[in-house]
Amino acid sequence: MKKQLFLLGAFLLLITSITFSQDADGCKEHPMFPNRMPNYILSACPNNFDAAEFWISADASKSVTKEGTKTALRYDYDFSLESGQQKPSVLQILRNYETASKKIGGVTMYFNSASSAAVFRIVKNGKDIAWVKVESGGNDGNDFYELTIIELEAMKQEITSNDILTALNAEGHIALYINFATGKSEIQPESQPVVDQIAQMLQTNPTLRVSIEGYTDNVGSPASNKTLSENRSNAVMNACLVKGIDKSRLSAKGWGQDKPIGDNSSENGRARNRRVEIVKL
Repeated sequence: MKKQLFLLGAFLLLITSITFSQDADGCKEHPMFPNRMPNYILSACPNNFDAAEFWISADASKSVTKEGTKTALRYDYDFSLESGQQKPSVLQILRNYETASKKIGGVTMYFNSASSAAVFRIVKNGKDIAWVKVESGGNDGNDFYELTIIELEAMKQEITSNDILTALNAEGHIALYINFATGKSEIQPESQPVVDQIAQMLQTNPTLRVSIEGYTDNVGSPASNKTLSENRSNAVMNACLVKGIDKSRLSAKGWGQDKPIGDNSSENGRARNRRVEIVKL
């Protein structure tokens, strides 16, 4: 159904042919895929932190959602070219990107020329670094194609000590997204600024007492997740102690996979569940 809606929308948009002569301002190829199909113009190129759905079964009944830096490139056929130019077929477009993805460690997860779409998982050193989706559409199924790339990364949370205090006073707690080494309690360098803001908030509010509570997703056993969450909450507490916060003002607790706030069946939901909450006592 989603694919049918995509093609219907594409058809309605392209009932009237659009002419192009050059790429949209500021748009350029993605470094992973520097070579586009011949005679296509890059007409849109939004880029931000976002999520996208990728099909992983032959009938597109199963999918995964990935989040990270999302680049969405739209290529429209240049109808301003002289007649006689032949557009590549849908199969040519998909095979071109399948070949290009394989050169950079790509694995084909979905490929269906009848549905005008393909999905590739990019792997480096045994680890997923990106997911890619190619979809074509238009009156002939190849008037344009869209290239969606998600470069995997954890969401970086920008928050101040005042934001934390405001939430504690208003709600009594705040969920923070602190990145740890996979399966471990080591705080990653990119999350140190969040920990610093927790300590600063405590330093400027010397009577405030808080509980630092860790949560995980449901990957792994409940027992191991509880231990992991305890170790992570203790790691955050110890980082605050290093900053001079008195131990009597802090406590740490691990809830493991209990009390999820997101759907553990989706990547986005699991990411929301992997959190540390600061609770006002």
